[in-house]
Amino acid sequence: MIDYDVLVVGAGPAGATAAVAARRAGASVLLLDRSSFPRDKTCGDGIAPHVLDVLGALGVEDVAAGYAPVRALSLETPDGWAGGELRRPDYTIPRYVLDARIVDAAVGAGAELRRHTVRSVRVEADRVVVDDTIAAKVVIGADGAGSLVRRALGHPANRGRHLAVAMRGYVAFPGLTDQRIVTSGPRWPAYAWAFPIGDGTANVGYGEVMRGRPLSRAHLLDRMADLLPEIDLADVTRLRAHHLPLSTRRPPHGTGRVLLVGDAQSLINPFTGEGIFYAVLSGSLAGHAAAVAPARAAQAYGAALRRRLGRHLRHSAAAAWLARTPAVIQAAVRAAGNDRQVFDSIVELGLGDGLLQPRTLGRIARELTVRTEQARPFVHGGGR
Repeated sequence: MIDYDVLVVGAGPAGATAAVAARRAGASVLLLDRSSFPRDKTCGDGIAPHVLDVLGALGVEDVAAGYAPVRALSLETPDGWAGGELRRPDYTIPRYVLDARIVDAAVGAGAELRRHTVRSVRVEADRVVVDDTIAAKVVIGADGAGSLVRRALGHPANRGRHLAVAMRGYVAFPGLTDQRIVTSGPRWPAYAWAFPIGDGTANVGYGEVMRGRPLSRAHLLDRMADLLPEIDLADVTRLRAHHLPLSTRRPPHGTGRVLLVGDAQSLINPFTGEGIFYAVLSGSLAGHAAAVAPARAAQAYGAALRRRLGRHLRHSAAAAWLARTPAVIQAAVRAAGNDRQVFDSIVELGLGDGLLQPRTLGRIARELTVRTEQARPFVHGGGR
């Protein structure tokens, strides 16, 4: 007996969006999460306009209601700065608000929401059984960086340079109107951020790519304090850390009737650590595939994901590889400061589905060349 057409494990942005998409396609949906909503989730809370595009296409409106648009972004390095107005505004929406609103949309679309901690997944010929009690034609794993569904498919968690860790908190930050990203030279790839919420407070944090060893809470706080000297750590509340599985090492998108989306599939931009856009987009594609083609759900979802994000994921991985050297990211910021098209291109690559444009590469190479020439010692050569 099959209880549901689609069972979604995890009701974050990826899972809740998958539930909406599956319901829009006519499937019966059970949405499981170990927490009740609203609930907090560690995140930078930056919401790119692409997120609203995906949700809007599913009829999920007013996700950003009550939150002021953030119209500018600044990028800071130890030796340069770039900033400007965004082509389309971002938002800073705390996850306890954002996630609950998408969950409400899923329930409003007809999905059943149940608080439940999943402990086992068993794949059978024509169904998938969860905890020996619930069966569905398709299961979508949207259960985050420590995904049980991913482990059930035999895929280990990301490690080493394919994993980052970030800590965030909230603090009064009057006067902050732009999103700020401040890179760290000594510990790069790493950066701190300060994103205004619009009520005089900001989401602040620090993230760093791991190098095969744990990063302590004290280290994360020290780096945050160094890069954001305007804030007093004693005033920062709700400090929490979490892991970010980067898209440079992704497991297969699924097998047969079991799909992975969002963090469970390591869909985190390795260049910036952004993941909400990937989460809602992959959830939308997976939910639709599960509803319309359950017997070949993984095949249909994989094809849709490659069409929509395949080229971008290759370019973001290349950008992350190039930017492993601090000199490259500093050159990129100088190039963005001197060329509006480069600024827009870098923002689109880091927050949306943009590509590493030839113009951007050329401008970065030129900045590297200029800096190399400036650093070269002058040697006077005399003739006889």
